[in-house]
Amino acid sequence: MVVAVVLAGLAVAVPTVPVSGSLAKVLQACAMALREQYAAPGGAVMAAGGTVLAVALVSRIAWCLGATLLHARRERSWHAEVLALVGSHRLELGVTVLDHERPAAYCLPGFRHRIVLTTAALAALDPAALQAVIAHERAHIRQRHHLVLAFAEGLQRAFPRLLLFRQAAEQTRQLVELAADDEAMSRSGALTLARALVEMAGAGAPAASLAASGGQVAGRVNRLLDPQRPLHRAAAWGGGLVAAAVLVLPLLLAAVPAVAATGMNACLFPAVPSEITSPAG
Repeated sequence: MVVAVVLAGLAVAVPTVPVSGSLAKVLQACAMALREQYAAPGGAVMAAGGTVLAVALVSRIAWCLGATLLHARRERSWHAEVLALVGSHRLELGVTVLDHERPAAYCLPGFRHRIVLTTAALAALDPAALQAVIAHERAHIRQRHHLVLAFAEGLQRAFPRLLLFRQAAEQTRQLVELAADDEAMSRSGALTLARALVEMAGAGAPAASLAASGGQVAGRVNRLLDPQRPLHRAAAWGGGLVAAAVLVLPLLLAAVPAVAATGMNACLFPAVPSEITSPAG
């Protein structure tokens, strides 16, 4: 939707005219179309409005996305400094242990990622459940879910009054937890992971982290214990192709003039007659 609005603004600012001929004629036609549009009553205002709309949307999204990434990075850096002082590293598990009375497990993604478990979590989880929780957090790090969440939260921050982006951010948070559950389940089994999630339910997590207790834990446990029949491969591929077409269609429509120009003859010199080029016989 955002891409379509940006391209619509650019289309208002720069009209497209189908032209067949050389590249020089294409450029000349574009210049004439621009002059004609700007000379028409209100043409310059519409063009300026379209340009401002496109630039404002792109700038707003870029600013909010950058601010979201920077804020999350600062939060993770601050928490990592605290863990360096109060946490202890367990080399055999590859985690940092934090002394706390409540069971909790979360990860700090990024370049210097780490997985954090509390002492209460180590005491509450059996070895199989502990490995399931660690696999869940490693899935968050390996699949870079923090970048997906940052993009969704950046759009929500850019357009706070649009319900669509707020719901998209909430659904994205849920989907990354389901994706991490799937990878952990493939390693530890559904029942083991469900038992671990029940033990970790209600545990909090610091800002800018991803926790096994995140999302709707009850729904995730029900999904593990009573899995739905997966979609047929053809249906999954069909849905993916439709979604990709919806995303790519605005870009293809915007690129039609450029693609058409590539097939035009850009050489202004006349073709050499074949009699001249053929050897004398």
